[in-house]
Amino acid sequence: MPAERDYGATSPPASSSSSTLQNTTRHLPTKDGHASVTSSVTNLTNTIVGAGALAFPSAFASMGIIPGVISCAFSAVTAMFGLYLLSRCASVVGTRPGEEGRKASFNEVARLTFGKGWATRAFDLAIAIKCFGVSVSYLIICKTLLPQVCYTLAKLFHHPLPDDSILLASHFWLFAIMVVIVPLSFLRTLDSLRFTSQIALATVVYLVFVVVGWFFIKGVSPTRGEVVLVRFGKNTMSSFPVQVFAYTCSQNLFPIYNELQNKSQKRMNTVIGTSIGSAAAVYEVLGIIGYLTFGSNVGSNVIAMYPPTSLFVALGRFGIVLLVGLSYPLQLLPCRMSLHHLTHGLFKGHSKVEPSVSASAEEDSDDEDESEDDPLVPKVGGDDGHGHSHKHDMHFTKYIGITVAILATGFAIAYNVHELEIVLGFVGSTGSTIISFILPGFFYFRLFRDESGRTKWFALALALYGMAVMLFCLTFNILNLVVKK
Repeated sequence: MPAERDYGATSPPASSSSSTLQNTTRHLPTKDGHASVTSSVTNLTNTIVGAGALAFPSAFASMGIIPGVISCAFSAVTAMFGLYLLSRCASVVGTRPGEEGRKASFNEVARLTFGKGWATRAFDLAIAIKCFGVSVSYLIICKTLLPQVCYTLAKLFHHPLPDDSILLASHFWLFAIMVVIVPLSFLRTLDSLRFTSQIALATVVYLVFVVVGWFFIKGVSPTRGEVVLVRFGKNTMSSFPVQVFAYTCSQNLFPIYNELQNKSQKRMNTVIGTSIGSAAAVYEVLGIIGYLTFGSNVGSNVIAMYPPTSLFVALGRFGIVLLVGLSYPLQLLPCRMSLHHLTHGLFKGHSKVEPSVSASAEEDSDDEDESEDDPLVPKVGGDDGHGHSHKHDMHFTKYIGITVAILATGFAIAYNVHELEIVLGFVGSTGSTIISFILPGFFYFRLFRDESGRTKWFALALALYGMAVMLFCLTFNILNLVVKK
């Protein structure tokens, strides 16, 4: 085995305190990755910044500039702390005797924290539903915006399109975007998506340029509403979840950890801090400038507030399409991983077993088996470098089957549905809070309960905060649904 680097000092033991194990496992080897810090930052930032950025001016309008800025920063800090806790928990995986080589994942950390059983499957189900729901919303955004872009471009170049033109048909563009998305969805690692993430983030920069440039060149909107420093109204509290969920990216923290070269807590902190900091800067700028431009009249989609006849704006809308379209695989990868864990027992016959695996090892429970799976996507028909297939590698047939099932189901839903606000509201209220706050907090508190210091108590506070946010958001969504009826 080639020399491998260790990842910091964190590993609670099976029979001793975590503070003791920090000294004894500091030099245990962990499997090193191949992704650079830049690649990791790019992919994590792209996971964070999505179409939700367009709603920040509206959120600021609901609470005023000062509370908006503070709320945005507070949401960034809590999200950053949650990611830090997960990175510390990731370092525990594979440090116990006999568990070397295991990779970090929600499933694996849940097994170490809560043991084998329903808990790990429940967490995988929450992640799968959350990521799948977000990926479907991306498809709907693409099929909605692309006809608008074509309409604008046709008018600008004095070639108006007839109403029955295929270029104005949302379903045509759904098929077109799938042509781009499908090949990317079969890539096996986040690092392989770094170039598409770079393109997507370039569109974010352009979006910021559109909002800021329009404000300083064109000035405020003639129909701008009032701008206040502080506001408290019926929509104030409802805008807070928008900012909380805008930082959700925990589903890809473990894959990024596994792929990172020269693992260390310092390098992971750099990835986390840079990604969250960049996203917060984008949100703050869009929120402030967008609100100053349109005031209280700003809509939930700031890019839709600008004149549709402007090429400048049309390219911005096309940039949003690129942003969400190229971000689709970043949601599919963790969704596929979670479905792999959930269906592990159904596909036992497809897993190749090493000749050296004993009969007793083959009779391990499904929960123990699934915990050894690669947290992003287990090798497809891979081997250990010596011609032997790993026992828990995902079989090629299963890999293709799950990917095709996600793509086909998502396409079918996006083809027939135009609005997903209600579904995404419930998915975000549960899935996002569970993986961003509740699980990181409880994971860390349980695994490092014997550790000295206040970090474990802050972790517990984060978990309780997540439960409060989930309860508030679910209550709000239920009341909103009842009112609409």
